[in-house]
Amino acid sequence: MTGDRVREISSPTNPLIKDIRALHMRKARAETGLFVAEGARTVREALDHGVVPEMLAYRADQRDQPAVAGVRKAAGDAGALLLEVSAGVLEKISQRDNPQSVIGVFRQRVRKLSELDPAKSQVWLALEGVKDPGNLGTCVRTADAVGAGGVILIGNTCDPFSPEAVRATMGSIFAVPLYAADTAEAVAFVRGWPGTCVGTALQTDTDYRTVAYSAPTLIVNGTEQSGLGPEIRAACGKLVRLPMRGRADSLNLSVAAGIMLYAVWHRLEGSAR
Repeated sequence: MTGDRVREISSPTNPLIKDIRALHMRKARAETGLFVAEGARTVREALDHGVVPEMLAYRADQRDQPAVAGVRKAAGDAGALLLEVSAGVLEKISQRDNPQSVIGVFRQRVRKLSELDPAKSQVWLALEGVKDPGNLGTCVRTADAVGAGGVILIGNTCDPFSPEAVRATMGSIFAVPLYAADTAEAVAFVRGWPGTCVGTALQTDTDYRTVAYSAPTLIVNGTEQSGLGPEIRAACGKLVRLPMRGRADSLNLSVAAGIMLYAVWHRLEGSAR
């Protein structure tokens, strides 16, 4: 770690600090291709997956604490620009009252469907038109938990690199590949899926527990408000629903996706033994 890669910053008006703060806005993220991830644990997750931050800001008075020192050294040795800042500056970057002591700035990566190889995993997840960043981040985290191959974002979705979405992934944003497609491209892709393609929808009476899933299985979930659109729904090979015994007529998107991911994962793991 060389000295020219470390900068001490005490002013919130520093141009670098202003640039990082701007990444809380989607426009700035789109223009720069960057995003922020907060917390030493999250930054460690990134480094463990070979993802090096462009910049790493950390509190000067906590630089030698074990968690901070570890990611500071690893990021610096890998070539990241280190920003040693005051508590007040870090709070400005975070825009939270009680920020964590480390904030990383990372390069976004979203892949094309042409880069996706279904054979690389038994389970995949696709989300159409998801609007809530917390739901999206939680879905990415759950996909990571079951070892899913990736998450496909279909149509006009919320930004997976917003601070809210990244926070909800708990570091899984660096472990789970993201793919993006418009509706027409996704329809063609879903129709050509080599294994089971199952969509969750209200327009069926088929219980998700009664279906025979074959690897690779692609699970397709729709928007929080209206579910799958008609084009994607028609392209899915199977439609299932999660039965409701109480008065609720639907589940939160991330809960529904989690149930499906674990059900399919458990079924396929059992059949592989």
